[in-house]
Amino acid sequence: MITSSLSIQGLALPTIPELLINPDLPMIHRDLSWLQFNERVLAEARSENNPLLERVKFLGISSSNLDEFFMIRYPSLVRSIQLSYPTQSSATLRLIRIRNDILSAARTFTQRQATILESLEAQLDPLKLHLSPDGAKNGLNALIQRAIFEEKIFPKIPPVEVFAPQKLCSLENLQLGVVYNDQFWFKIPKTIPQGFFKWNEVTGELFSYFLDELLIQYLGQKIGSKNPPVLFKMTRDSDFTLELADLDPESIPDRIRVGLGKREKGRPTRLQYSGRPNKKLLTQAASALKLLSHQVIETQGTLCLSAVSELPTHAPEHLIQAHQLCYPPLRSKIPIPFREPQLIFDHLDREDLLLHHPYDSFEAFENWIRSACEDPEVIQIEQTVYRIDTISSVMEALKKAASSKKIRVMIELRARFDELNNLKVAEDLKAAGVEVAFGFGKLKLHGKVSLITKQTGGDLRRYAHLSTGNYKASTARQYTDLAILTSHPEIASDVRYFFDRVFAGQVPQDFEQLIPAPAKLHRRLLSHIDSEIRAAEAGRPARIFAKVNALVDETVIHQLYRASQAKVQVDLVVRGACSLVPGVQGLSENIRVISIVDRFLEHSRIYHFGDAKAIYLSSADWMPRNFYSRLEIAFPVLDPDIYRYIQEVIIPVSLGDTEKARMLTPEGRWKRYRPSQQNKGEISRRSQFYFEELAVRDYEGTPLWKKGSSAEK
Repeated sequence: MITSSLSIQGLALPTIPELLINPDLPMIHRDLSWLQFNERVLAEARSENNPLLERVKFLGISSSNLDEFFMIRYPSLVRSIQLSYPTQSSATLRLIRIRNDILSAARTFTQRQATILESLEAQLDPLKLHLSPDGAKNGLNALIQRAIFEEKIFPKIPPVEVFAPQKLCSLENLQLGVVYNDQFWFKIPKTIPQGFFKWNEVTGELFSYFLDELLIQYLGQKIGSKNPPVLFKMTRDSDFTLELADLDPESIPDRIRVGLGKREKGRPTRLQYSGRPNKKLLTQAASALKLLSHQVIETQGTLCLSAVSELPTHAPEHLIQAHQLCYPPLRSKIPIPFREPQLIFDHLDREDLLLHHPYDSFEAFENWIRSACEDPEVIQIEQTVYRIDTISSVMEALKKAASSKKIRVMIELRARFDELNNLKVAEDLKAAGVEVAFGFGKLKLHGKVSLITKQTGGDLRRYAHLSTGNYKASTARQYTDLAILTSHPEIASDVRYFFDRVFAGQVPQDFEQLIPAPAKLHRRLLSHIDSEIRAAEAGRPARIFAKVNALVDETVIHQLYRASQAKVQVDLVVRGACSLVPGVQGLSENIRVISIVDRFLEHSRIYHFGDAKAIYLSSADWMPRNFYSRLEIAFPVLDPDIYRYIQEVIIPVSLGDTEKARMLTPEGRWKRYRPSQQNKGEISRRSQFYFEELAVRDYEGTPLWKKGSSAEK
């Protein structure tokens, strides 16, 4: 019997109280934990162990992350406060306290970003890579600045308008406004880039300019103002939901476009400013926008900080190599079985294959799809799409094959911030003769799966590809993900059933091997944890390992606390928000939580239950939305060699990362591994570098080495 009850009577939690959802509940609030994750990202921008331009990337990512937080997570918290406000309960007061803590943390975080930007500017200037106009004080720099403003900025700016604080309400999401003397202002079109980069071959310098800096320097001259302006940047609630259950499929694209228009004009959630406004203006601005005073945040440095991420793409290769400013190019390889596409199906007839991206090139999957599209025996190809490249070789191959095969693609149009791209992909596929369907009801289609049906004579065979990540080549080079290709009869039959159900607009539930959400995944996880508890109580070795992007589901956390109390060893690798508090005596002393923030975004999800000898891979994090609001798939690892590779290599190497891993303490803080903390005899290890080296060596010495290698021996 599964139970989530937990005894914490008399438990003295050492956790910092302001992190907790509830003083009596041993869980960290998900939004506060997410801010801690972004602190770990910012720490990589500060770390001198990273190449300089990689640090610049992390700084830009931390800015984009915070923008998205105020666009999605913060408004969700505000809605929770509003829903509970009429009761004036202690729960409401706790939510208000958490909101205030978040706003305070955001202000401090913004200040640290500005400090790190200054430090990076100072270190890049001697290398002739200038992140600010002051970095190259010469006449040429001034000429470049003026030319950029006159040619690329000013012609796009609408005429000056009379200013009043309520006019700020017309700013769209992430749009800039420039105010002069509290009397006149300009709304800066969002089509103007946030950053400009100019390489000068004569001086051998790269000049970088932020949009707001150029506006400050030159825009006032156009209206004869000698006083410096005040700049504002608006952030709005950008979340919107659309249920597709009762909609005519033909109307869905139009409804999506209407929703996207609302995103630009959602409720204000943050107003950033730079310059020296008088207090009256800030008070009036907050009042007009219905913002708390703490939601009006001063930003030192630049309001266009996310643009710094573009700098490495403009830096010349000779400077990058001379000063080791970036990581060397990833040495991704196509695994042996995928190097001859025409033989991939023969391999799959014998055994399952694993792809570990980005160390294994995404081209391996592309080769498989192209081979299927060109194979006259393949009669049908089906695939889900959550996120996809604007120009995708996979989609191009499917469009070309639609003239001779049945091609079906299920596209989720509500993938946040990819809606317009997915609409365009859907239109192109339809025009090519592909059968296209969209998600349905309240559920977002988040599972990643492909199915190829091949007919040889009278024999039908099916081949499935199931992945933890999207079919997007650009992110497959930046995210770590796992995928399995298989012809296992029960898996292939399950995938066949999955596509038939979703194309019929029905939620799949009854599988032989796959575990779907929302139908069964949450209950199955709780059942597995309970089984490990019973194994420990019976004296058998019991262990739970999970690698996820987020762990915030309260029922799962309670069950993991019970497992710890039963002396089950629990190891968790959680990239982002983690509400569980590990290492607390009497509660979670047998739980360890680490987070890895490194060159690639950790994105794969792995669930391992030791006594059950079960490993699942999935697209689902341990969050309520994945369990109840998305159509997800967890798929078992059935191939013994792949099972051993995950158990003997991926799991211990991830847990053994001493370079980029941080541990969550019982106090709710994250701290790095230090060499002095390692067990005697341990060596330093950076997991992502280790996995890259394994792929380069074709996995020699691991359980994957024999897969497909016989052809080359």
